[in-house]
This record gives sequence, C-alpha cells and structure tokens, in this order.
Amino acid sequence: MTAEGLKALLERAGLEIAEPWWAEGPLPPRAAWRRITTGGTAPVVTLRGDRAVEVDAEWHRIAVGLGLFDDDGVFLIVMAGAGQRNWARVRLAPGWALAGVLDELPDGQPKFVAMAVGGDAVLGVTGSAGEVRITVVDRIAERIEAEALAAAQETPSERAQAWESLFEETSAHLRAHWANGLSANPTAPDDVLVGLLDASRYPLYRAESTAVVEAAMARTDWRTRETLAEYQPNLTPEQLGRLILAEESPGRRAGLVWIAWRRRMELPAGACERLAADPSPLVREEVVGLRGLPVPALTALTADSCASVRAAACGPAWPYLADRAREGLLADPEGRVRTAALLKRHEDRPMSWSVFEALGLPDRAVQDCRLEPDLAERLARDDDPGRHRSLARNPHLDTGLVLRLADDPDDDVRFLASVHPGLTEEERARIDFPVDQGRMRHDLAWVVALHDDPHAMRRLAASPHPLIRRSVARARRLPPDVVERLARDEDRVVHLFLAESCDNAPAQLLLSVWRWWTGSLTHPNRPHGHPNFPRTDLLRYADDPSPRMRRLALDDPDATAELVERAGRDGSEEVRARAAGDARLSAASAVRLLSDPYGAVRDAAGRHPALPARVLAGLLRDTETAEQAARHPGLPVPVIRRMLHEIREVGVV
Repeated sequence: MTAEGLKALLERAGLEIAEPWWAEGPLPPRAAWRRITTGGTAPVVTLRGDRAVEVDAEWHRIAVGLGLFDDDGVFLIVMAGAGQRNWARVRLAPGWALAGVLDELPDGQPKFVAMAVGGDAVLGVTGSAGEVRITVVDRIAERIEAEALAAAQETPSERAQAWESLFEETSAHLRAHWANGLSANPTAPDDVLVGLLDASRYPLYRAESTAVVEAAMARTDWRTRETLAEYQPNLTPEQLGRLILAEESPGRRAGLVWIAWRRRMELPAGACERLAADPSPLVREEVVGLRGLPVPALTALTADSCASVRAAACGPAWPYLADRAREGLLADPEGRVRTAALLKRHEDRPMSWSVFEALGLPDRAVQDCRLEPDLAERLARDDDPGRHRSLARNPHLDTGLVLRLADDPDDDVRFLASVHPGLTEEERARIDFPVDQGRMRHDLAWVVALHDDPHAMRRLAASPHPLIRRSVARARRLPPDVVERLARDEDRVVHLFLAESCDNAPAQLLLSVWRWWTGSLTHPNRPHGHPNFPRTDLLRYADDPSPRMRRLALDDPDATAELVERAGRDGSEEVRARAAGDARLSAASAVRLLSDPYGAVRDAAGRHPALPARVLAGLLRDTETAEQAARHPGLPVPVIRRMLHEIREVGVV
C-alpha cells in the first residue's frame, strides 16, 4: 500500500494524521504484530464482528486504561496490509470508527496494532469467522529482557536443533535472500561462492579471490561477465584483457573496452595491440582511450580505414604525430576527421573567425581552443549566455576578457570566470561571484593538476574563492603550513575535504569534523577511518552531551565491557548501534537490541559475533532479516554448505 493509500485508509477510520506522521515507536511494527499473534496471550475481550459500535467502545475503554493517548491525543498505529516499516502517528477525530474499516483489512490476520508514544504495551485487534478479538500484551520491555536472557543460555543440543530447524519448508523467496547474503559472508569458502554465482550476482561486487573471479569469467551468462568487468574490485588488468579478447560479440567487446576505460585500468600492452587490430571498428574506436595502449598502435589508428576510428584517435594521438600525419588528418576526406584535427591544432595556435565559421561555430572550440583576439571579442559580444559560459571555461582566454565576463549578468558566467586559472588571486577577489553550494561540489581540474606543486598549493590555499581552497584540500599530501592554514579555514567543507582526502590531516581537525560528519559513499568511514584519527584518550567522552562523541569512547583500548553494556542502553540510537555490534557486549544484550525500535541498531545487533544459534536461525527464517543474517561470520561452514545445497537443488525462483 502506498503512503497515500494508507492515509486514505486512516482517514476512513476517522483518524487524523499527526505531524510528523512517521515514528520509530517503542517497538518495531513487525515485533508488535508478533506479540499479538504468537505471544500466547489470550484476548481481553471477544466480540461479534457485526457490532461495530460495541467494538469501538471496548477498544477505546481498553486504550484509555492503558494510557494509549498522550496529552495531545496522539498514539501510534500500524494497519494490516499497509507494509508499514514505521508507526503512523494519529489521533482520534470526531466521529471516528476504527471498526468501520475492519472488513477492508486482510482476514485471518491482526487488523491493526497500537501503542502509546513511548509506551510499554501493545493493543491489537484481530478478526476472523465473524469475531473480533482485542488483545493486550503489556510489560514489553520486561518481556524482551527476560527472553533475551533465556535465549543467551543455549545448550549444544539446542544449538544443533536450531540449525536443523532452519531447513524446514524454506520458500524460494527466502532462499534467494540466503543466496545474496551468503555471497557477502566473510567466512564462506571459495567453492561456496562459486556455487552461488548462478543464484546471485552479489559475489561480483565484493572483492573476491582469484578462484572466484576466474570462475565468474568462465560463466556463459553475458550479464555475469559484464557485471564482473564493471564492478569486481579484484579483477586484474590481465584478467579483464583476457575477458575482452574472449568475447565473440563485437558490441560486447566494445562495451568491455569502454568499461576498462571508465575504470581507468591499464590493460597489458599485448591485449591493447590485439584490440587495436580488432576486426570491428566499434572496438577500435573505443580502444583509443585506453591506458596502456602503445603509442605506435595509437598513431596507427589515425590512418584506420574507418572514419569514426580516425576521428576518435586524432585527439589522443595528436601530440605523437609528425607534421605530415597531422596535415593528412587536416585534409581527410571525412568532415568529422578534419573537425577533430582542427580542434586539436587550435589548442596550440589561435583559431580565426573564418575557421570557426567553417567548423560550424562549435561550442567545443569556444571552450577548448586558443582564439584569435577578433574571434574572442566577437564571442564576448554575443548575446547568448551559453556562448559566454563556454568562453569563460576556456583556459587560454585573455585575462582582460575573463574580467569582462566577471561582470556578466548571468550568475553561471560570473562563477565560471571567478574560477578561471588565468586570474591572480587579487583579481579573483574583486569578482562578485554567486556563493551557490550546487556549484561547489566538483573539484577544479586545473587545481587538481597542481596538487604536486607545493608552491602552487601554498598560493591557492590563500585564495578568496572557497571552491579553489576546497580543491586544494583534496590533495593527498600537502605541505604542513598549507594543512595548518586549511585547518583554520572558515569554510567547514574545506575541513571535510581535508579530512577525506589529505593523508596528513591533523588529529584535532579530524575529531572536529567527526562531530558533524560520519562518511559518504565516495569516502566511507572518513574521518573516523583516517590513519591520524585519535585512538586513545577517548574515555573522556563517555559522558559527553553529544551522542557522536559518546560512541567514540568505545574505541578507546581501555574501554571496558561495562561501558559497552552501558552504551547498549544509551538514549541515542547512534550510541546503541555502535555498542550493538561490539564483541564485548553480552549475547543477552545483543539479543535485546534486536528488538530496538531503530533499524540501524537492529542491523548492528544482527551482526554481533555471539548471537545464539536459535536467534540467528530465527533471523535466517524471516525474509526481512534473512539476507543480513546470512552474512553473519558466525555461521558454521557445514550450515553454509547445506544452505547452498538448498539454494542450488531446490532453487530460488
């Protein structure tokens, strides 16, 4: 059910949405359902289904007795069939009639469950065969504690029985989750991972051993080989070269060559030479951009029989071509080849208006080529803002014209002028450029090219332009005085980029960034994973007001199991999540945290190394948790092999 459908259902029941209308609640919705359906608690009252007014009255009487409604009348509810992962925050509106929507909800299941905000009891309504049953399960926290303690006390016999019960009547959907999870299990043997290749693509994304990679390369399924080439971290250039050369389809070979280019992999020279002589022009055209392509093979492609190959090779090969070969390309019978040659030629010598006009007035020439003063002046007087943007990107443009563009009414033009490499920092400081964070996300290529020049880094670190300073901060190593200056920068994104990219970022800066940043997709686990991040003297943060800092205390080598247990009951889900996966946390506490209202805490608890077999088997039999549970490093290898047998022999579809 969509969010809109759920809202409409709640409105038909006479419930008013309370903003914010989603809440984590004291208990995960699925756990609340289970308390009502499998807890063994008898209904408080059973009523006839055709007496809606009586049902509503009894439900309200019980709800009031439980303290379901807060001072604003708000409570939490989950409706059957809605697929809710969170509770909806609602209040009773005038004329409410919950019983009026019971027939709309799936039969034979709980109709809905409710809890108070911060409550400790679940109020559930179930119905079938003309009856409505209202059930209350109270003392939830106490029950969770007792169940966790009992689950942690596991005998060898109970452990063996748990693993045996895992394989009773497994569904195809469940086995598919197992296949994906086992593919990322760090203890799964190579032969298991090879066996999973036909059931899951997940091994293609994780760094795998040579044996698994070679087995994937031999698969007959094209999508498997393509995904392997594109995403496998441990695929070597030599393996990728073999994979490309073994492909029969020219289109697929060309696609794999493009993947090699995109991944910036330097294929062996022999493979490059064979690809440069490929019968298909599709492949030869892609080869021109490959790293590792020998210069003789590259320059030979400028004389290829196919015009598209010659045009593609012209740019990369131009610096290595003799004058005669260049003249030949400039006089090529194909216009696209001549255009490519002219554009390269005029990166070194100024282009005239007549040549520009003959080329068809391309923006690429405006942006990349050296321009004669008359041509540049005419382009600057053009009314088209797009022309001005291309002109402002031109690294060869005269400073005077750049400064004229810095007064352009178009924000984009002024911004591009403000980051032009030809300006001094004093000239840059006089430009009224727009400070738009959307324009500040990408490193400036010309600054990145200077990362190994300490004098340039020193000068640019003092730039008035934040994007230039941010681009400096992306350098892998910087002079100490530059690091010190950037660490004092008023722009905290400079601090972030320094923490993410610079190997000699100082510890105090990393700690400061940690207070508001935990990592991104491009730089995961930074700043915390930085080699200079503090690893000692962290216990002083155990009582810090900031949850982000309190969780750091557990990283201290002197942190005790008692501190971890305390963190497992912290009021912040961030701290609890850090404690949940800590090996020093007791098994009972890890089981308790599997019922935490926050998914991040439950996920971390599901990875705890001491989870009892009965608990782990239960997670493996639940389609919502099976995939992550199958990644658990504590799964015995014999169990893993039997799971593989189920996946392969019974199937996943």
